[in-house]
Amino acid sequence: MMWSWLKKSFHPSFDAIVAIILVIAVIGSAIAVAFSVHHTREALQELQELREQRKALDVEWGQLLLEQHSWGAYGNVDQIAKSQLQMQPANLHDIVMVQP
Repeated sequence: MMWSWLKKSFHPSFDAIVAIILVIAVIGSAIAVAFSVHHTREALQELQELREQRKALDVEWGQLLLEQHSWGAYGNVDQIAKSQLQMQPANLHDIVMVQP
């Protein structure tokens, strides 16, 4: 029993126990900080990607609004009605007035 003298004489003091607990707490806190920093960086990266996506969607929305307004112009509606739907203005004798 080479180490038997250590077992007999080793009686940890209160200060040693507190120091060990504090070292464990500091290590645990450091690990928690590392995880928190990692999570924060991931969240910031996702936020940046979402902001870029929002900008792209805003640009696309603006382009779609312009396209919608151009399709709604009277000249376009008239041209499409005549060419694709074969519509024509009504003659005066074809117009019927309905009275309530």
